[in-house]
Amino acid sequence: MNLAEQAALRLEQLARAGVSVPWSAAKAAAPNAASRKPPHTLASLDLQRLREAGYLVPDPLHSELKEQFRHLKRPLLETARAQGADPLQRGGQIMVTSALRGEGKTFCAVNLAMSMAMEIDTAVILIDADVVRPSVFARLGITTRPPGLLDLLAGTVNELPQALVGTDVPKLLLMGSGEPSLRSSELLASAAMDRLLTRLGEAYADHVVIFDAPPLLVTTESTVLAAKVGQVIVVVETGKTTKAIVQQAFAAVKRCPVVVSVLNKSREPVDSGRYGYHDR
Repeated sequence: MNLAEQAALRLEQLARAGVSVPWSAAKAAAPNAASRKPPHTLASLDLQRLREAGYLVPDPLHSELKEQFRHLKRPLLETARAQGADPLQRGGQIMVTSALRGEGKTFCAVNLAMSMAMEIDTAVILIDADVVRPSVFARLGITTRPPGLLDLLAGTVNELPQALVGTDVPKLLLMGSGEPSLRSSELLASAAMDRLLTRLGEAYADHVVIFDAPPLLVTTESTVLAAKVGQVIVVVETGKTTKAIVQQAFAAVKRCPVVVSVLNKSREPVDSGRYGYHDR
């Protein structure tokens, strides 16, 4: 049995056991869920390797890191699920970025996606939007490179499921960055990106979409994307990122309605009001 067959069998077993899988979960919350197709590609994640590398994995074990991401995700989910007369547009589409390279944004994006996928009634699509230096698939140990974000935007791929990768982590879907393009910033700023965000919001309304984006002060792609999503997380490295750089980063995402910061690589004890993630 090959990898795809093993993953398909595992997802089928989860569905029979009553565990919601990404493309069949919460049909009431996603009107088009019944008609959407499963991803063309399936991948099995090496959870033991991820655990040893310091990442969250879906298990019952308690850890400080798990608690920290619970604190982080709660207000994000509340905003994403907000109802009422004026809910936040695209509140369930969240961009994770940093001011500079090496501050731990991908580490935080992957762990946030894992933490949200552990929710009872939330599924996740983690998109590698760092189209300059993509690394999400490598972090997760996935060697396949299916079509991704830029392919959808350029029109070389039209079907959304072709760019999605199913995993054997319940309620977690992935999307790669796609074929590199010299026009990546223009593609992210285009009407095609707006249409893609609308498609994701309609067909996957039961999913939170997390974008791992490039550093804000290194490229222009994140500034463009920040103007289109509902929430932005700016990862700040303790003891490295200066106040002036943080101010520049926040100025670059001022068009996003909700912007929060996360203190990363802190070596000090943390409490419920402060995050101190240890990047790998």
